[in-house]
Amino acid sequence: MDLSTTYLGLEMANPFMPGASPLSDDLDTVRELEDAGASAIVMRSLFEEQLAAEGMTAHRSMDGPAESFAEALTYFPSLDNYVLGPDEYLEQIRKIKKAVGIPVIASLNGSTPGGWLGYAKQMADAGADAIELHVFHIPTDPDEPSGARFKATVDMVRSIKQAVKVPVAVKLSPFYSSFANVARELEKVGADGLVLFNRFYQPDIDVDNLEVIQKSSPSTSAELPLRLRWLAILSGRVSPSLAVTGGVHTPLDAIKAIMCGAHAVQMVSALLQNGPQHINTMIRKVDAWLEEHDYASLRQMQGSMSLHKCPDPQAFMRGNYMKMLQTWQGWNG
Repeated sequence: MDLSTTYLGLEMANPFMPGASPLSDDLDTVRELEDAGASAIVMRSLFEEQLAAEGMTAHRSMDGPAESFAEALTYFPSLDNYVLGPDEYLEQIRKIKKAVGIPVIASLNGSTPGGWLGYAKQMADAGADAIELHVFHIPTDPDEPSGARFKATVDMVRSIKQAVKVPVAVKLSPFYSSFANVARELEKVGADGLVLFNRFYQPDIDVDNLEVIQKSSPSTSAELPLRLRWLAILSGRVSPSLAVTGGVHTPLDAIKAIMCGAHAVQMVSALLQNGPQHINTMIRKVDAWLEEHDYASLRQMQGSMSLHKCPDPQAFMRGNYMKMLQTWQGWNG
């Protein structure tokens, strides 16, 4: 069965790859992922705050008496908390490129336009085949207009596209107003791919100790439907490649995402829980499902349930909401 796909203009044997995560930190794990069939390696993110803190540290070492940034430095995590520093990150790109024969996608994570985005060029120069920009920001200022986040995102993508020649994907949150328009505007400034969606780790409250608890938990298949909706809405309507991330654990999850228009399927939690060989399991079972259902290739299935192709497009819009409310029967008893 032909499982090939095109993502970010890169021809790939199948759509399955690890998402940005610690999975790229160890070269033996990277090789295991390739052996299991991964079509690309997405590296963990290098953070805007990390690059800013590195810059501040360098500044202080050259101009210590001024102590200009002493207070500002306390806003950032300790540099020791990051697994890879900027220089080590570039070296890791080079090592992975030597270790495997599949594309390597480097990752930047931030929220504001600025000089730190220039690091994308160093990533490309180190051998990265593409850049994935993770955009994450919690707008807590009530005076910040809603359009400010949208403009910042577009400006960030424009800046990176002007700096590098390799493809650029944008990993987004679903919380923009008029998300379809966001996708179209990112297309206009040259985004080669959209990754749906960034998972946000929500805080909890310790009511006894009056503390905010930072929690992280693996994704589940229950998170997939939001991604399916927007894959289906965007598929065939914007030119950037579409990738799904968050909520893909089973072959059926992947089949649904591809039917809705995904060109690539990124997994993290499923691989951390089941190991790199889970990619091979996904490939084998999707292959068998396609053959059983008389598909000639994965591309034939791709986008078949998108908004403009599926039998009931209203199910992706307001119609399903109204139907569910009007047909509720209540509890028995």
